[in-house]
Amino acid sequence: MTEISSIEALLGELRHGKLCLMLNENSAGGVTGFVMVGAEHCAADHIAFMARQAKGLICLALTRQRCSELELPLMVEGDTSASPFTLSIEAASGIDTGISAADRARTVSVAVDAASRPSDLVQPGHIFPIAAAEGGVLTRTGPVEASIDMATLSGILPSAVFTEVLDDQGAVGGIGFLLDFATRYSLMVGRVSDLVTYRLA
Repeated sequence: MTEISSIEALLGELRHGKLCLMLNENSAGGVTGFVMVGAEHCAADHIAFMARQAKGLICLALTRQRCSELELPLMVEGDTSASPFTLSIEAASGIDTGISAADRARTVSVAVDAASRPSDLVQPGHIFPIAAAEGGVLTRTGPVEASIDMATLSGILPSAVFTEVLDDQGAVGGIGFLLDFATRYSLMVGRVSDLVTYRLA
């Protein structure tokens, strides 16, 4: 059985460009899981793993400031949810159709490059940015906020690529499936609740 790792250990993994699996308990007592990697380290093999093995929607967690710098409009105008989607994006150059793992990794790289301007991205595309709530997991314990907090605490750029893990039937994976998934792919596992405690400390 895969053990739960400390937040410090997980930060070390992220610092070195590794994928991690985070478990998130909901108010009903259930657990969901998402795989994440720091956006600055995101490569084609990370995207391919998320698409083939984790099977969820591949999203790019960005700070609200970064969304503003890139002039990314909300997908739904007036969206007041804690973590609203912006319009999907594509790199304006250096890609083919945009759907391949390499193309999507390129789009992520452009989006988080400090030198990039709004004109370096086009909409719509195959990467789905979400604006994180201010305050991170101390405001909202969602995958977006947890991913950005983990990236920030690890000392890399405050952005991350993540996807929820689905089971073989396409449903959200339960705790047993998630721990087996982590064992199968040698992923370090952490808990969002431990991240909240870490931040409070």
